[in-house]
Amino acid sequence: MISFTVRMRFEPSAHDEIAEILRRLTAASREEPGCVSYIPHFVEGDSATVVIYEQYVDAAAVEHHRNTPHFQQYAVGGLYQKMLDRQMENLTAVC
Repeated sequence: MISFTVRMRFEPSAHDEIAEILRRLTAASREEPGCVSYIPHFVEGDSATVVIYEQYVDAAAVEHHRNTPHFQQYAVGGLYQKMLDRQMENLTAVC
């Protein structure tokens, strides 16, 4: 299992647009066969920061996700164009 978080920061004025992009990206990502979990969050008290928790069955599923048309459209062509910075943390389950 591959799990990680992605933290992105945006201009506060982009909140509604980012929320809509995330809704579309999330719906499509959750339909991928190797996606176990895809949950975007706005950070409470900081509506300009997004944290996405992602979990996939294996590295091939992550690679598939990053090559889908919806990822290219909504992440690369949308979120990445508007983000001010991005951090990723790989996670190891405790079980």
